[in-house]
Amino acid sequence: MPIQHIKVLRNGTDEEELKVVETTGLPTWDADTKFTVVGRPQSRLEGLEKVTGRARYSYDVRLSGQLYAAVLRSPYPHARIRHIDTTKAEQLPGVHAILSSANAPDDITWYEEKSKLFDKTLRFIGDEVAAVAAESEEFAQDALRLIEVAYEPLPFVIEVEAALQPDAPRVHDKGNRVDEPTIYERGNAAAGLREADVVIEQTYTTQTAVHNSLEPHGCTAFWEGDQLTLWESTQGIFETREQVAEKLGLPEHHVRVVKEHMGGGFGSKQVPWKQTVIAALLSKQSGHPVQLMLDREAENLAAGNRNATVQRVRLGAKRDGTLTAILADIQVVVGAYMVGGEASEVNGMYERLYRCPNVRTEQIGVYINAGPCVAFRAPGHVEAAFALEAAMDELARALQLDPLTLRNRNYSEIDQKKEKPLSMPNALQVCYERATAAFGWQTYQRPAPTGPKRRGIGIAAHEWGGSGQPPAYAWIKLNGDGTVDVVTGTQDIGTGARTGLAQVAAEVLGLPIEQISVHLGDTAKGPYSPTSAGSSTQASVGPAVFAAAVEAKRQLLEVAAKLLEEEPERLEIRDGVVMVEGEPENKLTVAEVTGRLAPHMIIGQGARGPNAKDKTIRTFGAQCVEVEVDVETGEITVLRVVAAHDCGRIINPTMVDSQVFGGITQGVGFALTEERIVDEKRGLVLNANLEEYKIPTVADIPQMTNVPVNLPDLAANPTGVKGIGEPPLVPTAPAIANAVFDAIGVRLRHAPLSRRQLLAALATQAESIDKSAPPHTQEGQS
Repeated sequence: MPIQHIKVLRNGTDEEELKVVETTGLPTWDADTKFTVVGRPQSRLEGLEKVTGRARYSYDVRLSGQLYAAVLRSPYPHARIRHIDTTKAEQLPGVHAILSSANAPDDITWYEEKSKLFDKTLRFIGDEVAAVAAESEEFAQDALRLIEVAYEPLPFVIEVEAALQPDAPRVHDKGNRVDEPTIYERGNAAAGLREADVVIEQTYTTQTAVHNSLEPHGCTAFWEGDQLTLWESTQGIFETREQVAEKLGLPEHHVRVVKEHMGGGFGSKQVPWKQTVIAALLSKQSGHPVQLMLDREAENLAAGNRNATVQRVRLGAKRDGTLTAILADIQVVVGAYMVGGEASEVNGMYERLYRCPNVRTEQIGVYINAGPCVAFRAPGHVEAAFALEAAMDELARALQLDPLTLRNRNYSEIDQKKEKPLSMPNALQVCYERATAAFGWQTYQRPAPTGPKRRGIGIAAHEWGGSGQPPAYAWIKLNGDGTVDVVTGTQDIGTGARTGLAQVAAEVLGLPIEQISVHLGDTAKGPYSPTSAGSSTQASVGPAVFAAAVEAKRQLLEVAAKLLEEEPERLEIRDGVVMVEGEPENKLTVAEVTGRLAPHMIIGQGARGPNAKDKTIRTFGAQCVEVEVDVETGEITVLRVVAAHDCGRIINPTMVDSQVFGGITQGVGFALTEERIVDEKRGLVLNANLEEYKIPTVADIPQMTNVPVNLPDLAANPTGVKGIGEPPLVPTAPAIANAVFDAIGVRLRHAPLSRRQLLAALATQAESIDKSAPPHTQEGQS
């Protein structure tokens, strides 16, 4: 950074000039570092705002003259618009602007240029047909009903198997395959199968799941001249600014994106969707601010979902459990369009998690006439874990090995895909040890059956990224009263980022956290930070805040040294007081130092450095589950889940617990109840609401225990932090499926594990037993 010239007033009279220059090397928080703020439970800084209703979300924005927008959506899974007439809607009092394919800019494309903003070819129920801005939501809905559209229905396809048939209706002109298959190979998988003493070959399927964030997608758009401001519910304010500016042909500095608070995104808000640009165009056309927030049905139809998969898995092993081959043929349903995050990394866990010399994966994305998929908390890994970890459990049973023993026997200490060492090669083993010890895996005694109820236990593991990445920037500003402003362009998506970043700053500066204020979520006020995705916010922005705080502290100590007539190296800061080592009476408060300096200001600038190139940084975890299964009703009750997840250094144990418990809760839903249901004959989503789409409620939540795994990873960054947001969801469903098998001896290979599926499997099992039983003799029967 450039040299700063600051004036120091000593004793109120003498004036001396200091030159402050940037230092290069950064200290690190090693395993022996003593902390006063980091690693301690801390309530959310914004908690009071949220519980009192003062926190402002995108839906809460109210501007003078604001209009409200609604979108007319396709009632067909595949159709062509022959004619659209908005005349009657335009004449309705209170209507100020209408957009459709008849008047919207024709050069704005979407979904990797496979669709226009308002396309005349509609490829899923919920596709945008027209939009209205009116003086109330009710007026907007009334106007939609007056729009006349002539549709030409077209053939459609909903199921992945049908979509891959040569004569299937084409979602896009080039067919239903997204691209050529992605193939990965190491060793010779076919030879590995031949070498195996035991081979498991099964097909597993996972469902389409919907994010259903508490706050739906949407924004408020307002133009002041050629300057556009968007109050957006987004995981990436800079990504939104960049893409909206590109779509509208604006320079980036003419687009400002603000996100103060957000009611969840789970990956679906990583990218801007059509409604953001639609709101901006309606605002431009009407001359008013326009708010366009999706309702729950639109959220379920047109704002992304977790892709369904079909995974054919083959595992080969020696009698002692050593894996000789892993093969996976994977079909990933992407919906009608590619958005981002989908059709990726289902194959990754097969390639990395277990030590195996012979691995082959083949993955292909498939289009169908349904809403587009998008990243959903640990995209690809949740689906892969359900299949791979169930297959490992089946292999363990075939080998008559404890499932934990099989996993430990095939533990990998390197990144086999990149042929690099792992930064924390023992992390997964620590997770296994802590989860199983807290659960009582080795000493578990199965309770005697109570009527129709049976109990069982299961285990599953995961690997994930979470290393964070550059670029990310932060500023630290010390005010004249000794308080601190942390400024960055990141966004708090509900995970408590404000609090974690404040703890980092407070620890470095030696200040109570009450003196720290974090400012984020505004492209016009903070420096660039990346999209909050991949469990990366604390691991990306935290090191930038750390670097900025280190620089600010250096400047602060330089100033204090002049005032105390000591060398900076002899000074330290504790609880807001600068003191001389070994001379506790020779001290000044930080407020006294900055007060002498005012109105000049200490400003530290920090940037997130690059990731290590010689090591692979991953996160790992394991979960143990106990279930109770009612063999008469098919009900599965998850009794308890014990989790141990490596996330590097733990900044705030309360926040880590929150993320783990939230992930497990979503994992229970994925395992047992959540599934988008589509009528194959009409292409209609039958449960695009929270009444029929069954997310877990309080009654469904098991006893949850998070066993801390505090392993600072200094290869990741100077703070040793890695991500925790997504991993806790990954192993829950396969652990539940494995526990169900342990309880009743029946393997369910489709998620969710519905009552109907379970009862059908039990009936098949009973029928098989009857057929294999020897015939009864006439004599000796009783």
